[in-house]
Amino acid sequence: MDEVFPVLAGIALGLATCPMRPGWLRLALMGIAGFGLGATASWISGELAISRVYVLVDAAQVIVAAVLSGFLARRWLHRHGRLLAR
Repeated sequence: MDEVFPVLAGIALGLATCPMRPGWLRLALMGIAGFGLGATASWISGELAISRVYVLVDAAQVIVAAVLSGFLARRWLHRHGRLLAR
């Protein structure tokens, strides 16, 4: 149950950064916010008391979920726009 927050935070981050145009800015924001949200997830689940390495694990989960959800959202918007143009 502790892995729900990182995945949901990643999905929200990916959807929030989806409309950003410069790709480098979107990736930089995903990396910085993903690391912050991963640290928050480790703190919420109490994993920081065990080891600080869990921050990297949770940050990786947030960033992967953000990249995947952002990619899928952009793909869906592109496809939906093409269907409306017909």
